[in-house]
Amino acid sequence: MRKKKRSSPLPLLPLLLFFFSLFPSSTLSAASDGDRQAMLDIAKKLANLPPSWTGTDPCQWSGVTCRSGRIDTINLALKGVSGTLSSSISKLSSLSSLQLQQNQISGPLPSLSNLSDLETIFLHGNAFSSIPNDFFTGLSALQSVSLDDNPLAPWVIPADLAKSADLMTFSASNTSINGEIPEFFGTLSSLQSLRISYNNMTGGLPDSFGGSGIQSLWLNNQQSPTKFSGSIDVIGSMTQLSLVWLQSNSFTGPIPDLSKLGSLASFNVRDNSLTGVVPPSLTSCLTLKNVSLSNNQLQGPYPKFAGGVNADIDKGNNFCNSVPGPCNAVVTALLAVAEGFEYPLKLATSWTGSDPCGGNWFGVNCDNENNINVLNFANQHFPGFISPDISNFTSLTRLILSNNNLSGPIPDTLKMLPKLQLLDVTNNNLSGIVPHFPDYVTLKLGGNPLLGRTSGSGGGSSSSSPSGGPSESSSSGNQPSGSKSSGAVIAGTVVAVLILIACLLAFFYSIYRKKHLRRFGQVPTRTPPNEPELGKIGVMGREMGEIYRQSSPGSANTFMIDPQGMHMSIQSVRRATNNFSEENILGRGGFGVVYKGNHNGTLIAVKKSRVDLAGNKGSNEFKAEIDVLSKVRHRHLVALLGYYDDGNERLLVYEYMPGGTLEQHLFDYNNIKCSPLTWKQRLTIALDVARGVEYLHSLAQESFIHRDLKPSNILLDNDMRAKVSDFGLVKHCVDKQKSMMTRLAGTFGYLAPEYALTGKVTTKVDVYAFGVILMELITGQKVLDDSRPDGDTNLVPIFQRNIVNKDEFLKSCPDPILNLDEEACTGLMEVAELARHCTARVPHHRPDMSYAVNKLALLVERWKPATGNEGRGDASPSFQPQHWG
Repeated sequence: MRKKKRSSPLPLLPLLLFFFSLFPSSTLSAASDGDRQAMLDIAKKLANLPPSWTGTDPCQWSGVTCRSGRIDTINLALKGVSGTLSSSISKLSSLSSLQLQQNQISGPLPSLSNLSDLETIFLHGNAFSSIPNDFFTGLSALQSVSLDDNPLAPWVIPADLAKSADLMTFSASNTSINGEIPEFFGTLSSLQSLRISYNNMTGGLPDSFGGSGIQSLWLNNQQSPTKFSGSIDVIGSMTQLSLVWLQSNSFTGPIPDLSKLGSLASFNVRDNSLTGVVPPSLTSCLTLKNVSLSNNQLQGPYPKFAGGVNADIDKGNNFCNSVPGPCNAVVTALLAVAEGFEYPLKLATSWTGSDPCGGNWFGVNCDNENNINVLNFANQHFPGFISPDISNFTSLTRLILSNNNLSGPIPDTLKMLPKLQLLDVTNNNLSGIVPHFPDYVTLKLGGNPLLGRTSGSGGGSSSSSPSGGPSESSSSGNQPSGSKSSGAVIAGTVVAVLILIACLLAFFYSIYRKKHLRRFGQVPTRTPPNEPELGKIGVMGREMGEIYRQSSPGSANTFMIDPQGMHMSIQSVRRATNNFSEENILGRGGFGVVYKGNHNGTLIAVKKSRVDLAGNKGSNEFKAEIDVLSKVRHRHLVALLGYYDDGNERLLVYEYMPGGTLEQHLFDYNNIKCSPLTWKQRLTIALDVARGVEYLHSLAQESFIHRDLKPSNILLDNDMRAKVSDFGLVKHCVDKQKSMMTRLAGTFGYLAPEYALTGKVTTKVDVYAFGVILMELITGQKVLDDSRPDGDTNLVPIFQRNIVNKDEFLKSCPDPILNLDEEACTGLMEVAELARHCTARVPHHRPDMSYAVNKLALLVERWKPATGNEGRGDASPSFQPQHWG
């Protein structure tokens, strides 16, 4: 029998090699010496490792894979690992994935520089304390990064990351990042998800974001004082976006057209300062599932979204109505004007409701028939252009746009306004040809170098100012001209005669004015002196018809109250107060007495001070109140209605506030026989005060510092709505970011530490005093009380010490008369935290009043009002916003 020929084993070798190649290399080979030593070093620094991390071959450890003897991946996610991460990690040159998320690893992060194969870094949810500058250097293959929720020391996103061209996900929320968003994020073609929320970043959205492929963008809740700010226009060109979270920042301007975002599902911009009309491209978006717009300054019609959209839109905005539907024609036209100015925040905050002639609409003046006759937006530095929609206001007599940053042409439609008498566009960046206005229209065009002038039909040439801009003229109509010199001589003679007549008129007017001032007493517009203050009187008031004027054409203060026009006769005041009878006394203070009066059926409050008692200080405070209250008007500031000054007696007449002072209702409610304030009432009062002070600081045409905020200077009406009073110590603030040296004034307990020590004052001294008032509202205790134990007479340190422990704070600090449920306790703690921040020892650690307004407005809205307006913090049925000149 023939033996079978034995087959050679050699043909099986390639098959076996292929078979074994299907298994992970960790089962076939041990780690190389370099990687093994690096892994042993890493294991030594970590604790609570899996049991398998005990051998000498890391390729056999759980969570570790190797390839060709090199460490390829490390995955210890959610293993309860602690300790620190060794710098030997940087020696694993073939590492492609590092996943250590959701552990307790602490200490500094080591550099991962030059790990050119590394694709994935998941380190979120640990306790790493810092990140090196070269952490991302040389990571050319990087695709995904997650560092969220690590208490890192402040750092900035390094430029090295721009070289990671394949980066798809970058997530570093709550990791103490400083600085601005790098431009390179918009140039990374693979980037789909960017999450850098809850950091300390500032600046705006990079222009490079336009056209990028980012699909998910989380920039919300920056913790820096200024946060992210500026326009969000670039969002409209990020066509791949499906999620946009920009909430709790300081973005301004309108929501852009989002029609190019075909996959938008979630859009959250709440708690910013966005203005303008909600675009139809957002309300009609077919892919939208969630939208949040609350607590901005959005305007126009109340938006209506599809039934399947989860919408948060009804709180903290300025829509013209409370249900979906168009605004009235006047509001719509005014919003078109604001659109030309890019919807400035100043207009959005004051243009509320649906009646421009019945509210405090900044820059808008109406005649007796409720027709808009003046638009004055001088000195606001508004950008944008002059809207042709201004021509819709056919009753307009004056249009004042001087000292802004407007560009483009003067709309030709403005020349059709039948009643226009003045157009002032001085000091802008306008260009183009000036429309041919009628002869009776006064034009003020200077300071626009690119703005041309129309030539007259008689052949005259255009004129220019020395600066290259157009000169001012009384008319833009036809200017007769001739080629003959005799015509020029005649014209020159006429001009000379007119100038001579004008000089004579000015001379006689100056003589008349001097006599007039001697008769009535001039009220100089200057800030009050900075004298010490130990006690001040509260003033009470109620709404009363105001006395107003329109200033001369071209004035930047067209809507100022005229102090001379507010001068009242002593006889009328005596009649109103029953000759200053004892029965009419409302209160007494260091420099005067306050009387209740009835002036032609309207209740008033009269503050009377004598010069021989008040001295120069009382005189200066008297003039200061007139000066300030002639420049500001707000529904949460007590209004000055008139004054009298004959040199020996000075009277200030205010609106009457029947509810008395906050001090009485907080600390003396038994004696005035009223119920203690509820928590809801206290919240609303705090919001009212915050809005009044915010207006003084940043929303009025000029900025002011009150310097004497305290409960006795907060007055209440019958509905427990509050107004700030007593402006004798107000300081004009040219730059609210800079401090001014003054002599100490105010009331002890409410004085900010830096002000008491140095005399330097900024708007943050009012923020401090407001924080103290919040503490008093919460506790029902006075800030200074000698009945408390020694060392605890001042409420502020007690409050700040106790708030550290929430449970103990809720047991011991809130006013015991408050009946607080669980929701109210939550709101109270938020107000307590606000009070703590407002009373920070370092001024720049305190928020602005606008932050306090936004915070309190959100809390007030949480309660469902018993009546239509009771809980809104905007207006009550008996307290409606007033309109003035």
